[in-house]
Amino acid sequence: MVIRHLWGFYTSPKEEWKFVEHSHEDIFESIRFVLLTALIPAVCIYVSTVHIGWKLTAEIEAFLTPSSALYLISALYVALITGVAVLAYLVKWMSHTFDSAPSYSQSFGLVAYASTPLFMSVLGFLYPYPMFVMFVGLLGVAYSVYLLYSGVPILMHISEERGFIYASSLVTCSLVLFVATLAFTVILWSSGLGPDFITLSRNGA
Repeated sequence: MVIRHLWGFYTSPKEEWKFVEHSHEDIFESIRFVLLTALIPAVCIYVSTVHIGWKLTAEIEAFLTPSSALYLISALYVALITGVAVLAYLVKWMSHTFDSAPSYSQSFGLVAYASTPLFMSVLGFLYPYPMFVMFVGLLGVAYSVYLLYSGVPILMHISEERGFIYASSLVTCSLVLFVATLAFTVILWSSGLGPDFITLSRNGA
């Protein structure tokens, strides 16, 4: 089912949303999907920061220590899953404003599947050049937003006009949650809980 969704949301997103709606997947199916797909950014970031390295200048590369990277990706993994759960709660909480009454399972499924391109975009970290990573990340964000806009009317059983406003509200909530998470991360790092870096020159010095 995971492979089907990954393929379907890229090739025929509206049809895949209809499949999700008609199949009445329970929340455990959506949770399993998130638990598996959230591993993609965690593994990619670990490989990128520990084994590939990031170029700070033409001659200097930065790496994370394995233990520091493991701590970082563990926190990231928990944050991604928590973020999906919180946004799903907001989907359900806001639904009455738009004359909709989804279950938490439907709300969780909407957020979980719409987040797929964002999670997949972290594959770009395997080619760790900032401009490339930024470009792939923007594509992932854009497609996740598109999936959200296309999925809300189908899963929430509302018109496309109301669905557009509903989805726009959810995008705003997502941005607020992202900024709050970023601020919390900065606070943690400034408190001495940031990762440990290793810098190497091209000649290995």
